[in-house]
Amino acid sequence: MTDRKLDLALFAADQPGVEIARLIAARGDRIPLLVLDRQNFRGCNDAIVEAIAGHAGAVMFHDQDIREELAKADVALLAWWPRIIAGDLLAIPRLGFLNCHPSLLPHNRGKHYNFWALIEEAPFGVSIHWVSERVDAGDVAFQAPVATTWEDTGETLFHKARAAMVELVRASYDRIRAGDIPRIPQDLARGSFHKASEIDAASRIDLDANVRARDLLNLLRARTFQGYPAAWFTDDGERYEVRVEIRKTDER
Repeated sequence: MTDRKLDLALFAADQPGVEIARLIAARGDRIPLLVLDRQNFRGCNDAIVEAIAGHAGAVMFHDQDIREELAKADVALLAWWPRIIAGDLLAIPRLGFLNCHPSLLPHNRGKHYNFWALIEEAPFGVSIHWVSERVDAGDVAFQAPVATTWEDTGETLFHKARAAMVELVRASYDRIRAGDIPRIPQDLARGSFHKASEIDAASRIDLDANVRARDLLNLLRARTFQGYPAAWFTDDGERYEVRVEIRKTDER
């Protein structure tokens, strides 16, 4: 805990990055460094810069040498940041890095949290955690659960997580700037970790396998996301995709 506000570096991408930049600007706070990703997810970079205009000392891209400006920060916040931070950068901010991760850690660390949360029937939510050398394995600072129902899909969980993450940052922002940031170790044995390369094989339906209807429906809805590949099967050398829609009725 400190008597002054911590100097915060912001690594921002995509729409959550826009919303979190707006949150900082609305508080009237000034940050020493804003870092953008050149991939410019969903074209959000201009909106991020506009949101925090006049509140950032330096605006740089991830592939530039940010070390000098990053050293001016007490802590860095990764706001929906798509890249792993190189190990030599982790120690530059005085307190380290905080990452916004869209799962209820230690569940669903790594990639495709929205898919695996349904497949594993895991508790769902969002977390802000300290960044360590191991991906999504650092101590948890703040968390918020997110309710799910049978009507949820991989797409709805994606959007729920984005909204919940912005709200979690909003709820914990004053504590972060005050230096009141918990460090709660994760029990990694209770959770799971997945690589991006796992999802295609995990989305395959074996037409001849005996499976629970619950597990099949979870797979179908986990991969129901407009514009993205779906659960799939092959028959006579052809590959087919399957999506599902589940709606609650008033009938008992």
